[in-house]
Amino acid sequence: MPKHKGTDKLRADLRRRIAKFSDEAQRRSSVTRKGSAYNIRKEGAGQVVLVGLPNAGKSQLVSTLTDAFPEVADYPYATKNPLPGMMKFENIQIQLLDMPPITDREARPWFSHLLRNADVILIMVDLSEDPLVQLETLLAEMEGMKVKVMAQGSDEGLMPGVILKPALVVGNKYDLDGSDENYLMLGELCGDDIQVVAVSAREGNGLEDMSRTIFEKLNVIRVYTKMPGKKPDLDDPVVLRRGSTAEDAAESVHKDFRSRLKYAQVWGSGKYDGQRVKRDHVLEDGDIIELHT
Repeated sequence: MPKHKGTDKLRADLRRRIAKFSDEAQRRSSVTRKGSAYNIRKEGAGQVVLVGLPNAGKSQLVSTLTDAFPEVADYPYATKNPLPGMMKFENIQIQLLDMPPITDREARPWFSHLLRNADVILIMVDLSEDPLVQLETLLAEMEGMKVKVMAQGSDEGLMPGVILKPALVVGNKYDLDGSDENYLMLGELCGDDIQVVAVSAREGNGLEDMSRTIFEKLNVIRVYTKMPGKKPDLDDPVVLRRGSTAEDAAESVHKDFRSRLKYAQVWGSGKYDGQRVKRDHVLEDGDIIELHT
């Protein structure tokens, strides 16, 4: 804008408006940043939220398995905010979410949201302490947030607002004296209802079996796409919900492929390698698919 007496009033008005909009934008940005700390975007094949009492070893587990750096301390309530990290399982990544102890009342206003949004809940029990008291406390706290694990019942008869989530109970500190007995007790408490695994997050024992169990709980499959005449990239699978079809795989590659898909060829779940299948063919973990539009 030319600078002369005729534009002084207009320039002053614009400066006031710019200052006003800048202040508003800064306030909106501040609110967004504050809220986003408790709204963790899902990444990888699925999101697993860790639930436990103080010093159960949640942060140690996330630190051991991922590239995140949670504070690992011997004192309780060291973790104050949710912290995501990516755990590698074979050729995919699974998001683990370290959380404050479920008994932390300061975290309660937003804790429920992350539990309800999770794909799987990992319930961590300290095997150096009484597993009965811990498990009862953890399940009661979750129920207070209107979240139940799958084994506690079906969707029928649930109170309004209560949701069911797949869960895995992890007995941690399996390297300590007395942990064997407590692990057996934990298994008896859960019975056939909730799957239980034993690990030592500090020593790294049992983590491979735990990771595989988490993958199974996510209820997803890995599918590999290929171009005609070329080999598939087995290091970069498409992750789909179990029960997905050839047209679902097409849409995951590109949104327009679903409507344009004529047929697909499948190696794996077909009757023979390279079988030509229809759009509604249900895929299985490890399938290789060639899409034809």
